[in-house]
Amino acid sequence: MAPTTLVTMTDPRTYRPKPGEIPTDPGVYRFRDEHGRVIYVGKARNLRARLANYFQDLSSLHPRTATMVTTAASVQWTVVRTEVEALALEYSWIKEFDPRFNVKYRDDKSYPYLAVTMGEEVPRAQVMRGAKRPGTRYFGPFGHAWAIRETLDLLLRVFPVRTCSAGVYRRAAQTGRPCLLGYIDKCSAPCVGRISTDEHRALAEDLCTFMSGDASRFIKALTAQMNEAAADMQYEQAARYRDAIQALQRALEKNAVVLADGTDADIFGLVGDELEAAVQVFHVRGGRIRGQRGWVVERVEDVTDAGLVTHLLQQVYGDVDTSDPDARRSVPREVLVPELPEDLDQVRTWLSGIRGAAVDIRVPQRGEKRELAETVRKNAEQALALHRSRRSGDLTTRSRALQEIQEALDLQSAPLRIECYDISNTQGTFQTASMVVFEDGLARKSEYRRFTIRGPEGKGAADDTAAMYEVITRRFKRYLTDRSESSDLELDLTDGDRQELAEHSSGEVDALVDEETGRPKRFAYPPNLVVVDGGQPQVAAAARALADLGIDDVALCGLAKRLEEVWLPGDDYPVILERSSEGLYLLQRVRDEAHRFALAHHRKRRGAAMTASELDGVPGLGPARKAKLLKHFGSLKRLRAASVEEIATVPGMGEKLARSVLEALAPPASAETSPAPAAASTPADDA
Repeated sequence: MAPTTLVTMTDPRTYRPKPGEIPTDPGVYRFRDEHGRVIYVGKARNLRARLANYFQDLSSLHPRTATMVTTAASVQWTVVRTEVEALALEYSWIKEFDPRFNVKYRDDKSYPYLAVTMGEEVPRAQVMRGAKRPGTRYFGPFGHAWAIRETLDLLLRVFPVRTCSAGVYRRAAQTGRPCLLGYIDKCSAPCVGRISTDEHRALAEDLCTFMSGDASRFIKALTAQMNEAAADMQYEQAARYRDAIQALQRALEKNAVVLADGTDADIFGLVGDELEAAVQVFHVRGGRIRGQRGWVVERVEDVTDAGLVTHLLQQVYGDVDTSDPDARRSVPREVLVPELPEDLDQVRTWLSGIRGAAVDIRVPQRGEKRELAETVRKNAEQALALHRSRRSGDLTTRSRALQEIQEALDLQSAPLRIECYDISNTQGTFQTASMVVFEDGLARKSEYRRFTIRGPEGKGAADDTAAMYEVITRRFKRYLTDRSESSDLELDLTDGDRQELAEHSSGEVDALVDEETGRPKRFAYPPNLVVVDGGQPQVAAAARALADLGIDDVALCGLAKRLEEVWLPGDDYPVILERSSEGLYLLQRVRDEAHRFALAHHRKRRGAAMTASELDGVPGLGPARKAKLLKHFGSLKRLRAASVEEIATVPGMGEKLARSVLEALAPPASAETSPAPAAASTPADDA
């Protein structure tokens, strides 16, 4: 929960709409702060009745709700046709705008999945994390990657599908020799034609079927084949079938049998208090636990457990690609929850639409499902205890750091958004600047930016102060431009839908959204504090840039690395923070992150320039031919001394191209009398 001391207080009566202006239809509403940033998104069956609840006397509101409405400066709404549409639109806008007062479940880790790339000509089984890709079947998530590898190692004895990378597969196909897995019968080696691609795809389909829960038919088939081989006295073959059966059984043992009826269900457990909540979910397929996930969430909005369940289901199933049949199957027939969500009928209709079949949402009351739900709840309880032990001092520490910075720099409020700038160069060349962003004391890497320093003539700035002036000017010019422009949020709607929205919307949906991408503009929001890496000269340059743009509501300071002094504009003496100060530690982390980010980009530019070759400008000479030339002659010196005929003997080279290579490598006629002029560098745009 964000402390009220960290926000600028606003009287809700100053932006309260008249009751008659608010429609009574279903819709989605958005509260914005004084900078136009969306800070809360909600849905309502009746917009007028729901919004009226926010404009009561502040003393009657929940403290978190009171904090939100006093932080906001405006409210808008959009009417939709049904409550199910409101549910979907609410989730999409929470995902798009990341409002600080909305509950957001964040995975405590990036969970690994067993993935089978059925979209490839020769499917591959592997461990995958991160965003899911079309055409790939996913099983899990698993708690650890080693658990996937152990299971896969057992299954490859029965379903020897490819697990190698594309490069290994190509090399094996070129040499006609399979890799080690092919020799030990853990790969069917389609790379060398041991089986056809169709036969290999059938193996991959069988692996997916087994992982989906249909294991009994494979064990029965192998048992019948083993008995038949034994009856024919083919004992070696029978032993291989026996080993395959044992491998499948050991793989099944890794997924404990929890329900005997082959149930497909997601079982959720929720434990928490007024400040935080922990959630665990067991993914049960075919009566067995196929995966487990967990989240911990700060209850930044006034929401009941039923509301938390609604938000949770939106996040877990909101990104399912309804055009992909495999993805739609990730929504099970049953969703077992600790408490029924708000608007149960609408949530059930929404999930059924995603799955393409009926989905039952209920609270288990008795039997095996009730016992398993209790196990899930205990896992959530343990996860919350672990989270608190790890993070107990973290929230307090961050709040104390922001408070110390506020007091030391004499700011009106704690700096919730800090931007730090650093300049990196090598003797004035490859000048690069970075902008890193910290919000609520945590890095917000999605808003990091890089700048290539242009200078007045496009050849770079004269020194670090000129570079700092340029960067601050460019950043805040963009801010002023983005603030002055207004555009409508581009939704995936027909012209008729847009007209209907225009008629029923309270006004402009978003003035800070990029018209082409639909995302918030890059420099639309100002920081509470700008930190520059350096002392008085760098601070003075940044202050001059802000003053020239007429910006006087953004605090500024510099952090000099030698003595870790904090410099303010116009002051003759620095502010000294205690070495043990949490505020100083936060400023150091921000400064060091800006330095790291700038240095990484600077090294990339410098490395690209150092690896540039004199052959780069030869027409018709691509990377492959260039590599062959250098491999054949060993160096540019030997290549320069070669004849046209010698160069033409290299595969892919002809006489005409060989002559062009020698012309490119020939020194200028005046090289002995005058130095070659340095090539002017072309500055890149902002990254």
